[in-house]
Amino acid sequence: MTVSIGTRIAALRTDPAMSLLHRSLDVYYGDAERDARMDAFYSRFVTSGDLVFDIGSHVGDHIGSFRRLGARVIAVEPQPLCLRALRAIYADDDQVTLVGAACGAAAGSTRLHVNSANPTVSTASSDFVLAAHGAGGWEGEVWDADIEVPVVTFDALIHEYGVPSFAKIDVEGFEDEVLAGLSRPLPVLSFEFTTIARAVAYRCLDRLTALGFDGFDVALGDIKSMTFQRWVPANDMAAHLLELPHQTNSGDVYCVSRNGVATT
Repeated sequence: MTVSIGTRIAALRTDPAMSLLHRSLDVYYGDAERDARMDAFYSRFVTSGDLVFDIGSHVGDHIGSFRRLGARVIAVEPQPLCLRALRAIYADDDQVTLVGAACGAAAGSTRLHVNSANPTVSTASSDFVLAAHGAGGWEGEVWDADIEVPVVTFDALIHEYGVPSFAKIDVEGFEDEVLAGLSRPLPVLSFEFTTIARAVAYRCLDRLTALGFDGFDVALGDIKSMTFQRWVPANDMAAHLLELPHQTNSGDVYCVSRNGVATT
């Protein structure tokens, strides 16, 4: 008999080896209303049979949404503890492929700065760690360990698995490096931005424009709701991100290419 994801999550919550992820499991699993909002939001981009890349999967709540929508998911995550959790949660799902690596500009390896108390903000960007130091809303965050992790490029993932219909990138200030390893447009992708590292978002917008993306919208925080409700040019998006107050903290920019989805 197949074990349900809920049962697997419950087992992880009681596993002492997973203690550093218990907070994330509590936040990202078990909220049916949140799941429904995610599914409704992503259904405009993801349909049954699609291929989706989830770059920076953490404990996999977005994998769950994409799977509920019927997509095949390539999940990229460099943190060993998160990978252990993902393997446990999606062990019986042959439509989820786990890639234990960071995604970056060139294949090889990099140092991952691990925040043991809050693994969701672990990052391969030393600039991100410096930007967080002393910043409002980031008090008490400590990156207390460095580990060497392999790096795979976006292009290599496409070569191995195919062109995704949608890609989500959430890698804590390393998003521009991920996009530096992409050499073609996709129908739609999203990248996370933070107000402590806006320059990263501007570099992402420049890179995406050069690749042929020409429509942008943004959802702030964890609320799955578009700000503009239409695709705007990159310069309008850059101006909007610049004007956001520091307290906004983060959000996700959604980007469409000329051959992508035309409505939000």
